[in-house]
Amino acid sequence: MNQKTAYSPILITGIERSGSSIVAKIINKCGAYSGVVNEMHENVSIKAVVDWYYRERLLISEKGQKPLPNTRRLPSVPDWRVSISTLLLDQGYTGQQTWLYKSSRIAQIWPIWNQAYPNAKWIIVRRRTGDIIQSCLKTGFMKAYSDQVGWLGWIHEHEKLFVAMIEKGLNCKVIWPERMATGDFEQMQETIEWLGLEWNDKIPEMIQPLFKNSLQKERSL
Repeated sequence: MNQKTAYSPILITGIERSGSSIVAKIINKCGAYSGVVNEMHENVSIKAVVDWYYRERLLISEKGQKPLPNTRRLPSVPDWRVSISTLLLDQGYTGQQTWLYKSSRIAQIWPIWNQAYPNAKWIIVRRRTGDIIQSCLKTGFMKAYSDQVGWLGWIHEHEKLFVAMIEKGLNCKVIWPERMATGDFEQMQETIEWLGLEWNDKIPEMIQPLFKNSLQKERSL
């Protein structure tokens, strides 16, 4: 295995519908390598491995909605890091920059990722509970629950995961991307500095259309 892939990654996670895709796009624009990504800015090859793990090892839906994995009983994958490194190399990664992977499901199986990358920097993306619930109710692929009570319980389970990650000592930073919608970029700039990257001055003009398009999609669903 090429040792250039030994760089510790940036792992971006959060409750689905919280804005982690926007955060990943910003960090990519500030210099982190994302690889080949889908419209949600999730690396397609790594996503396929995570999908496989849910279906074949956890024997649950890869959507990560219901049920959630039991983090105390996760089947180990000793070659997880090797598999991810191989995928990155196949996509053209040269090891010359920090790489990132974004997925809401990272938090759901965080011990697997922590075992493979104990020095990773974790970004936990947050959003107000009521806004997440309303977004879930309006989004077609969020099908696990049909009412506010169901999604509220789902959100609380994720919040327990975040607490467990922090208590375990993972190198985490919590951010609230909706602040940027009103022109407040201080927290995002601090995060970029914490990651050892360089802030891109074009981010403010880039972010406004992203938030606008995201809100329009939610309202049209």
